[in-house]
Amino acid sequence: MIFKFLILSDEVDNFKREIKIDADATFFDFYQAILACTGFSNEEMASFFLCDNKWRKQQEITLVEMDTYSDEDSFTMAECILGDYLEDEKQKLIYVFDYLTERALYIELSEIIPGKNLKSPVCTLSEGDAPVQLQHIEELKPDSVSMDLGETFFGDESFDMEELDKEGFEGLDDISVKTNEGDLF
Repeated sequence: MIFKFLILSDEVDNFKREIKIDADATFFDFYQAILACTGFSNEEMASFFLCDNKWRKQQEITLVEMDTYSDEDSFTMAECILGDYLEDEKQKLIYVFDYLTERALYIELSEIIPGKNLKSPVCTLSEGDAPVQLQHIEELKPDSVSMDLGETFFGDESFDMEELDKEGFEGLDDISVKTNEGDLF
């Protein structure tokens, strides 16, 4: 069985890739096919996320084993077979290629072709340039930084900064703390 995937980007309008890959291939094989058709480096962390119909992330499949201290199982690309996780046409996946900024490619299983096999993945459609894999921090900075420290900054519109002045602590002068070595206050 062959899976045909359509890959799109929300950053580059004319970017489109289509990859055909055998259903018995691993997510790591699919990862390598994406690298080959986008020109991305294999030096960066990446993950696939199985998604629901509204692109909400459900199951993560990582490039390398992640040390998690939870009861959740860890799934790696090299161990996960595509056909074990993907069953239906229109299944959605997100491929996160830049962890720092959560930038990703959006993937849909556009067609399942039964009765055929592929020895290696094939990019059958390549349109537009892939998004830049890593953005520099300077590119992410806003042009002007404005911090609104108004009344709602602290979550309470009735918050009054004057409440924190010395008058707000009246009566504390009479309190002393006893220790083994005497009064501290």
